[in-house]
Amino acid sequence: MAGRVIAITGAFGVLGQAAAKAAAGQGARLALIDFAKDAPAGLPSGSDVLVLGGVDLTDTVQAGAAMDAVADRFGGIDALLNIAGGFTWETLQDGSIASWPAMYRLNVLTAANACRTAVPHLKRSPAGRIVNVGSAAALKAGMGMGAYAAAKAGVHSLTQALAEELKGDNVTVNAVLPSIIDTPTNRADMPDADFAAWVAPDDLASVMLFLASEAARAVTGALVPVTGRV
Repeated sequence: MAGRVIAITGAFGVLGQAAAKAAAGQGARLALIDFAKDAPAGLPSGSDVLVLGGVDLTDTVQAGAAMDAVADRFGGIDALLNIAGGFTWETLQDGSIASWPAMYRLNVLTAANACRTAVPHLKRSPAGRIVNVGSAAALKAGMGMGAYAAAKAGVHSLTQALAEELKGDNVTVNAVLPSIIDTPTNRADMPDADFAAWVAPDDLASVMLFLASEAARAVTGALVPVTGRV
């Protein structure tokens, strides 16, 4: 990954931070993009890191401005890791119908806007890569997972369709499908669970970075389960 320019959306979250630290450790140049305005402590820093907070990726103009800023700073973009997203658990009868378009906007629209505006830059890379975050829950949704799973199924379809669209452009498009990621929020929500069975953020980030590497040039349109022992 040395010298490659990697744009990470949702970079201020748990998985985003793990991906950023792992990529920096491999010598990548980073653009860390997030809706939150203030970056958390501990993110990689320095001349090879561009931090862009306060970016609403549901807005095409803001997404495009962010990707152009990355390309202006580093001379291009080699890989896009789409980690930005959202989650809700609620049953259809007891929850809000507004959760359905909200989940679509946070998961599908953010990824679509980021991909759409990054693609012109990725096409100029000798090895363009897009890695999206889907969900194992979208393969078989459990109770209360309808709105979230439907949105992540949209991410899966976006991944496969865009992979076909970009086959002739030296850009691969893949997605990882985690089960439960071991985050402080998930631990607080499920305190009696076996945390060791969940997917560690560092492990999920490693798979994403492989798919973003030149070594994964033969893989495109793949939905890769990363489910730990769940």
